Amino acid sequence: MGLKEGIPEHPVHVGAILGICFGGLAFLVSLSICFITCYRRRFAFRHHPDYASAAFKRAPKKDLSSTSLKSSASSISMKSPVCPGHGQRLEPMVPDKKIPPSSSGPLHQHLESQQFKGEAYHMESEKGDFTPENDEKTMEKYLEEKKQKLGTLHFTVQYDQKKMSLVVTILRACDLPAKDPANVTADPYIKLQLLPDKRHKVKTRVLRKTLNPTYDEIFTFYGISVNQLQSITFHFVVVSFDRFSRDEIIGEVVYPLADVELGHKEKTICKEIVPRQQKIVTQGRGELLVSLCYQPVANRLTVVILKARDLPKMDVTGLSGTYPYVKIYLLYDGQRVAKKKTHVKKRTVNPVFNESFVFDVPSNEGLENIGLELLLLDYDRVTKNEVIGRLDLGVHTKGNELCHWSEVVNCPRKQIAQWHKLKE
Repeated sequence: MGLKEGIPEHPVHVGAILGICFGGLAFLVSLSICFITCYRRRFAFRHHPDYASAAFKRAPKKDLSSTSLKSSASSISMKSPVCPGHGQRLEPMVPDKKIPPSSSGPLHQHLESQQFKGEAYHMESEKGDFTPENDEKTMEKYLEEKKQKLGTLHFTVQYDQKKMSLVVTILRACDLPAKDPANVTADPYIKLQLLPDKRHKVKTRVLRKTLNPTYDEIFTFYGISVNQLQSITFHFVVVSFDRFSRDEIIGEVVYPLADVELGHKEKTICKEIVPRQQKIVTQGRGELLVSLCYQPVANRLTVVILKARDLPKMDVTGLSGTYPYVKIYLLYDGQRVAKKKTHVKKRTVNPVFNESFVFDVPSNEGLENIGLELLLLDYDRVTKNEVIGRLDLGVHTKGNELCHWSEVVNCPRKQIAQWHKLKE
């Protein structure tokens, strides 16, 4: 009775006991989780470096060489391990499995963490492995397939030995590319030239707003012997007409007659239109006789277009021929500031113009910044007028053109005439 009275009574709360138990349990669980996590990371880093966690972002540079990255990105099979040398590491031993490009696994995260976005890593696709060589071949094939096709040209050829005539019928063109982005169409016409003479030129009419024009136009060339057939080559140029700017060339077809047996029967030919590789330079475009006179007091330059000779025949189909005329542009610092032109001469390759034109030039400057650009054109009612040749005169020219200009500057108030060869 006295012993019980000497010990003080302290009531024990049930909540405190439960808190201590749960706190100790939580501490043990967290400690276990930390231990297991650290052990797994350590094991993964030692044995599987390519599948390490994304937390290890600062890996040594030697472990991210192009060889190891390419080998890790490709399919990995169960093979006998290779003993690594210095600075190398073992490849992960995982089953043969293809990794798609859209993989979001640990390796993908690891590569992104290293910021190798600019490098070209080719993952396996369903068709097979990609190597740098295969990738280059695939790209070349893709570019070749992406090349725009220019369509085909259909025409017939026939030779009449009695009449010594070569008959060419331009039938049609198919699947031409569109040159008008607004209407997705074109205004095509076809020019034909006989090589190597380069003087016989014909052209079809313009067909509006079509990518599959049908012409059915016949062109007859007379005076061609059997021996000449072996050296003749057809040169077709498919052109898109433009009313407001220069006509645009779609492509060309070159067809030699050397290996073709021609007779009374028509031979139908279909050739693919190809891009124009290079300009065919005409051997002779004729000559132009020009007279110039500079009057420094009046600040005037007089240009006299006298005549031209040996111009190429622009149309040899029969009645129609060459209709030449000359355009004269006055240039100031290379810019066109004035324009004049002669009358059109009908059906002649040796026209005589005898027309005079006066241009006003800036005072107190002389002819240092002045130049002339002369274009000899063939007038055509149907299609755009074609340039036969051109001539440039001024300080920045060379050869006979510069000599003529210098003589005009040094001998004012005197008419000085000279022949000039026309250029393309």
